[in-house]
Amino acid sequence: MREAPIGVFDSGVGGLTVLKALAAELPREHFVYLGDTARLPYGTKSPETVARYAVQAAEALSEYGVKCLVIACNTASSVGLPAIRARVSAMPVVGVIEPGAEAACAASKSGHIAVIATEGTVRGGAYQEAILRLRGRARVIALPTQLFVALAEEGLYEGPIAESVARHYLDPLFHHSKVGDPHASPDTLVLGCTHFPMLTGAIRATVGPAITIVDSAATTAKAVRDTLDRESLTRREGEGTTRFLATDSAERFARIGSRFLERPIDPEEVELVDL
Repeated sequence: MREAPIGVFDSGVGGLTVLKALAAELPREHFVYLGDTARLPYGTKSPETVARYAVQAAEALSEYGVKCLVIACNTASSVGLPAIRARVSAMPVVGVIEPGAEAACAASKSGHIAVIATEGTVRGGAYQEAILRLRGRARVIALPTQLFVALAEEGLYEGPIAESVARHYLDPLFHHSKVGDPHASPDTLVLGCTHFPMLTGAIRATVGPAITIVDSAATTAKAVRDTLDRESLTRREGEGTTRFLATDSAERFARIGSRFLERPIDPEEVELVDL
């Protein structure tokens, strides 16, 4: 079972930031990545629709004999995790929200935490619930920042356009407090969408150096490593491989995904599948 791959899925290419973190954390592991590119974005769809799509993606990956499933999509994690765990109960399932919430609670000194995410993730309230479950007296602000998704996919995640959009969303949240009042603004910011690590530079330029930024991709990779170790599923030898699956447009997946993964993806590497 240790030789079996880890399954990773997202609505599109955003989850490749999670895959990149996973490959860095677990370089000996094999991965099968599924991007449901025919039905993206998940972030603006109803919870019922997202849960149905997520279960279908999980079942498709289970056919590849995966030993662990990673939901590399905040929206799918927020509404589909219980249904997925019920349907593929024979393997551990790790979402991106719980690790991100744990890291935010550990990092925040004031207990005032901001979450930026898609409309669907914010509306579902999963981050808010997860943070308050861990730290009951925390103050949580969740803000939909949908334009960040488009900027990441269009390659506009650096420079004046990205910084202008970051200021539009984040200035009111982080730069309205009175001088000397450390509790008026959040001290921790959770990147609650797998696209958003691409915009870390623009976000950092806006919020300043004192704010702790929590990248859910990195925290999820550590959670997966801990899960594999606990279940005695960690692959100890050899070099890991990656297999790419998409539900539409192998060329677009490869072109945009190369930026997210920070290595070239050939369209011929991408297998089209039907969910």
